[in-house]
Amino acid sequence: MRFVVTAGPTREAIDPVRFISNRSSGKMGYAIVEAALARKHQVTLISGPAAIAPPKGANLVWITTGDELYGAVHAALPKCDVLVMCAAVSDYKPAQVSSRKMRKRRGAFSLKLVPARDILASLPKRRRYLVIGFAAETHDLARNAQKKLRAKNCDAIVANDVSGSETGMESDENEVTIFFDDGEKQKISRASKKFIARELVKIFAKMFEKGLTKKSW
Repeated sequence: MRFVVTAGPTREAIDPVRFISNRSSGKMGYAIVEAALARKHQVTLISGPAAIAPPKGANLVWITTGDELYGAVHAALPKCDVLVMCAAVSDYKPAQVSSRKMRKRRGAFSLKLVPARDILASLPKRRRYLVIGFAAETHDLARNAQKKLRAKNCDAIVANDVSGSETGMESDENEVTIFFDDGEKQKISRASKKFIARELVKIFAKMFEKGLTKKSW
């Protein structure tokens, strides 16, 4: 089975030394890659600038910006059975990027932002691969995840609560709920990200093998 996994943060430049980003460490996405490789799947890892070493054995594609991630994902789709969109993509980017370092000012500073590309929404509705989205939420987890599941035409959404410091972003542990497009859901209680990744890969492989999603086939 051919997995394409996105992981880590994206960075949107303000000037040559500053950027907009987020707290994603890449640990969850990298753990999914390791788990897929351990089960002898072919894996392409599309990674933002994470601070940890990427797993060995995957076809590695480095990206920095959301636009670069968009291009890398669409380039990988022809050879994909399961697309796992674990990367934390910036929702906005600066409207203009300064070619020189911006100097410090005495007064308030305003930065105009524009929406970044929505990669999940850009995927074709008719396809022959699974699309797994991720939703990092601080509140109303179920409602927000199910809304994203429908709006982005995913086959499943893996949602986790990132309002605390013990699980989620930058942590070695996680706790997730998978919402499926048929209305079912499955919770994986708090555990190491490596353990959760192994469980997720089993679930994704089973979904693909059984052709559970109507939209993809």
